[in-house]
Amino acid sequence: MELDPDDVFRDDDEESDNEFYQEHEATKEYVVYLVDASPKMFSTTCPAEDQTDETHFHIAVSCIAQSLKTQIINRLYDEVAICFFNTRKKKNLQDLNAVFVFNVAEREQLDRPTARFIKEFDHIEESFEKEIGSQYGIVSGSRENSLYNALWVAQGLLRKGSSKTADKRILLFTNEDDPFGSIKGAAKNDMTRTTMQRAKDAQDLGISIELLPLSPPDEEFKVSHFYADMIGLEGDDLALFMPSAGQKLEDMKDQLRKRMFSKRIVKRISFIIANGLSIELNTYALIRPTVPGAITWLDSVTNHPLKTERSFICADTGALMQEPAKRFQPYKGENIKFSVQELSEIKRVSTGHLRLHGFKPLSYLKDYHNLRPSTFVFPSDKEVVGSTCIFIALHRSMLRLNRFAVAFYGNPSNPRLVALVAQ
Repeated sequence: MELDPDDVFRDDDEESDNEFYQEHEATKEYVVYLVDASPKMFSTTCPAEDQTDETHFHIAVSCIAQSLKTQIINRLYDEVAICFFNTRKKKNLQDLNAVFVFNVAEREQLDRPTARFIKEFDHIEESFEKEIGSQYGIVSGSRENSLYNALWVAQGLLRKGSSKTADKRILLFTNEDDPFGSIKGAAKNDMTRTTMQRAKDAQDLGISIELLPLSPPDEEFKVSHFYADMIGLEGDDLALFMPSAGQKLEDMKDQLRKRMFSKRIVKRISFIIANGLSIELNTYALIRPTVPGAITWLDSVTNHPLKTERSFICADTGALMQEPAKRFQPYKGENIKFSVQELSEIKRVSTGHLRLHGFKPLSYLKDYHNLRPSTFVFPSDKEVVGSTCIFIALHRSMLRLNRFAVAFYGNPSNPRLVALVAQ
């Protein structure tokens, strides 16, 4: 059987105090960086801090490279892919024109970033024109739609894993606010409609599409031309969208850093309010101590990750045990045997859900009751429709009555009472 390398030398009674460290696999992200490689990205420049001109393509590549270097240290379980569109050459599983998926040997197209992957991506600008090339993928008189193809390829890359256990995102870098501006008439309407539908199909599969626009100096990226409808911006969200924030390299780095770290869901839990009534909540860590990453054992020759296996050998015969080991507890002169599954069920005092017990006045809640950093919870209608409506009603009642909720929560080995305070 396969084991976590961190658990090889851990006793059965040993527990970790950091539940967020234990649940790293359930909070991973799959990210596809979708970069526009049209000639406009290479011809448009912005002044840098050292007074030299930087192309928009250089800004996008530098931001992604910096993000990868941060990710390989801080979020080692996240997986990424880098996809260029409006390219002369094509490289993708769907064999679509004008789309090139950048990768290195011995790595899947959507995988954890490796040192070789980051190193070669750092120097991609030097060989881009020769090995990949740049061209306009959407031109008048042609039915080719490079943006549609890019979204299709990105969606195919993100088929890996389930949206219930991982967040899937597409980050789109471009300086073209109207990709179909050169097309006229019915062809433009048809290409716009099919591209919008492709984006909607991806969003229906739990994939979020986020735009990181680049605009020339003294010009505004007009997101309302096309991308507002594609990514679902309307009303106040459209008014608050700040496209001019990505004019310079440092501004774009800050913007990308906020996109990568903002509102990162730590865990999804069910909040059981009463028998037969439960809603879905997303939890967010307001502040947490930085903990070391998990140890990954590597083969000394190939540098590939190792899978640890454990086998039991009979002390009397020396034969390999085929059946799982059983444990026993002496009782009245007899050894009562338990299987590993039975012991696990005996120890399970909590299902990991948040269960409401009741309410108390806020005056009963003291500062010394807080034993660890708080966690922010917010409703989600992704799995349980109506969660937001019920949560709002509960939140308003708690504020009106000046009370907090007492609930039972915890993992199977560390159950505890928690207080839910309406903000």
